[in-house]
Amino acid sequence: MPHVLAVDDDPNFLSALADLVEGQGFTTQTAGTLRDARVLIGQRVPDIALVDLYLPDGKGADLLTSQALGVATKVVFMTGYADVESAVEALRLGASDYLTKPLDIGRLKNLLADLVSVQQEESPDAEPISVPQELGRLGLLLGASPPMQELYGMINRVAPTEASVLLIGESGTGKDLAAQTLHLLSRRSKAPFLPLNCGAVSPTLIESELFGHEPGSFTGADRRHKGYFERAHKGTLFLDEITEMPIDLQVKLLRVLETGSVMRIGSDAPVDVDVRVVAATNRDPHKAVQDGKMREDLLYRLQVFPIHMPLLRERGDDILLLANHFLDQLNERQGTAKQWTEDALLRLRAYPWPGNVRELKNVVHRAFIMADDEIAARCLPREVSEAAANGLNVQVGISIGEIRRRLIAATLEASGGDKRKTAALLGISLKTLYNHLNSSQESQEQEEEAPATA
Repeated sequence: MPHVLAVDDDPNFLSALADLVEGQGFTTQTAGTLRDARVLIGQRVPDIALVDLYLPDGKGADLLTSQALGVATKVVFMTGYADVESAVEALRLGASDYLTKPLDIGRLKNLLADLVSVQQEESPDAEPISVPQELGRLGLLLGASPPMQELYGMINRVAPTEASVLLIGESGTGKDLAAQTLHLLSRRSKAPFLPLNCGAVSPTLIESELFGHEPGSFTGADRRHKGYFERAHKGTLFLDEITEMPIDLQVKLLRVLETGSVMRIGSDAPVDVDVRVVAATNRDPHKAVQDGKMREDLLYRLQVFPIHMPLLRERGDDILLLANHFLDQLNERQGTAKQWTEDALLRLRAYPWPGNVRELKNVVHRAFIMADDEIAARCLPREVSEAAANGLNVQVGISIGEIRRRLIAATLEASGGDKRKTAALLGISLKTLYNHLNSSQESQEQEEEAPATA
């Protein structure tokens, strides 16, 4: 029989909580302080610990950092709404979830049942999850560069937990593949993975798509419709472009995340759902909050574990790895054996890829169509084929100042004249870039004004 330790400094609340937990078939022990909790843990390590965030002798999160609990113990923190940020920090430290007070009884029961189910899946008899994990690859993600290795480490760490994840990155960086990989590596991998692009659904339909509707609830609703949350039960729901969701619907989404139940349009009967949410955005989420595009409380709930997706231009030779991977796929599909020329690969490597991996994949497909047996530079789009031609020609004896001038000019041209993007690619501030440009302009004017010598 699973064992629960409940820790809270309110005796009445603690007594009621223990009665409720025991009614679900658990054995329980209770403690009012961290000190008492550690004593009880020493006597019997609990399967699940329900811990108040703030106790008379410290923070509940101290139990996680003190290594008092066993590695298999699932920790759920209990907190008032005002302490959500602290709960988020506790989740980062390894907690399984958190509950807000006053406790939602249905949510607590579902959570206890899910945690027991997870522990059973972690037993030695559980069937292992088969996901591609090799050097330069994790699940559906491909890349061997340091930024990708860091990404793999973060995904491996958070995937087995129940924490919400927010993927942040430019369009084309592979947020959808990262979300699917998270699902494949999670304990929900055998349940559904459902993606929904919040920016691609009409604002008048997205509530129905998410939560479902009853027949007759609006014009055209002639039958019951289960929304994404119900269909993703026990699995993962990927909400792409979350900042494009209407603000009024964000309130309802937050309520679902907090209560674990949805209300179909036209119904007053809640439906319990067990869904892990992975969200994504190509905006700066904090700026989206400032701009009124996203609720701050929803951001806190979603970004329990934020992950920043690396830009392709930051990934070095991953560009060539991906180009060869996409070409191999096309060759296999078409029964061909086309190959890159060295010059074409050099130009792919030199291009800054503002559209990231999605742009690279499209460029490879176009070049494949244009080529016969060899994919030469002429098969590439003009902006890519000219990336190296417009680059640097550095000879021995050239001054450092001239190299810097040419580097800035080439990067500025490759960026389409966008100075902010140029500064980012060069790794300097916008102010420093302007200083260099002004300095180059002054040097050029002085050279033009200097008298010719015989």
